[in-house]
Amino acid sequence: MKAKVFTLFLAISVVLVGCGGNKESENKSTGGQTSAANGEEVYQQNCTGCHGKDLAGGSAPSLKEVGGKYDENDIKDIVVNGRGNMPGGLVKEDQAEAIAKWLAEKK
Repeated sequence: MKAKVFTLFLAISVVLVGCGGNKESENKSTGGQTSAANGEEVYQQNCTGCHGKDLAGGSAPSLKEVGGKYDENDIKDIVVNGRGNMPGGLVKEDQAEAIAKWLAEKK
């Protein structure tokens, strides 16, 4: 029973994370382009449902020191393609680059 509840919770979390954030404000502030400078903003809009606002994790692993484990290219690959229970394609490629650049600094 616990496994079914956890699976349901995880599925709902993935759907909510996939919904993303307010794309209108993103388009206004950057003209539709996502810069590395706002990788944290993209993370807050798309990743906190599983990884937590403070990177501490939740239903997904902590990312507080992810830059010490993976380089920027590895992080981007995980964001784009997914890994384990994390599905790929939750953000656009330029957003994945911004997130990866920001997370690679977390050591």
